[in-house]
Amino acid sequence: MLSFFKNYRGFAIVFAIISIVIVSIIYNTLNVYQPLPVYQPTMVSTELVDSTIQYKKKYHKIADFSLINQNGKTITQNDYKDKIYVADFFFTTCQTICPIMTDHMKQIQQEVINDDDIMLLSHSVTPEIDTVAQLKRYAKKKGVNDSKWNLVTGDKKQIYQLARKSYLAVKDHGDGGPFDMVHTENFMLIDKKRQIRGFYDGTDTQDINRLLDDIKTLKEAYQK
Repeated sequence: MLSFFKNYRGFAIVFAIISIVIVSIIYNTLNVYQPLPVYQPTMVSTELVDSTIQYKKKYHKIADFSLINQNGKTITQNDYKDKIYVADFFFTTCQTICPIMTDHMKQIQQEVINDDDIMLLSHSVTPEIDTVAQLKRYAKKKGVNDSKWNLVTGDKKQIYQLARKSYLAVKDHGDGGPFDMVHTENFMLIDKKRQIRGFYDGTDTQDINRLLDDIKTLKEAYQK
């Protein structure tokens, strides 16, 4: 019996090495980099998407925009060119979910403060109330870094269309108003091609952590 094992000892060693290599290959294959999805209107709940684009399955991007920030500066898509950014919809007088969302957006700001690739963009859904002066007061109160995070106001029709046709982020008000909407807790992760790469609950700490992880994943994709 001992003679048998001695004769096949070399074979056993080679077999063991091959097995380790095969297991390693399988492990690496199963743990291959997984890119973030590119969200299209057909992938999102219809209540968040304008009826004119609910059929759209590809090529969806954030539309051009022109809005005014907390410093009275005109902010357009060019200010976010070649940037990864997190977007949301809020209003400064909201006493329910907005304070939580803003605190979480501030947390994201702190995490990416030294990363020039990452920016933040918060749209007011009550632009008639959220004037430049009101946004400035809110920005100071909440610790907004002007170089990193824009709070924007402007034409309500444009903001509504961005919310419903670009960011796929807010619900209709339901009362028949032409541009009324109910903002949600959604945060959207937008890539450098102006594509939506993730939706997150802006009131949920675990989802904020997932968002931060996805930002890292997206950055890694651009470094490959």
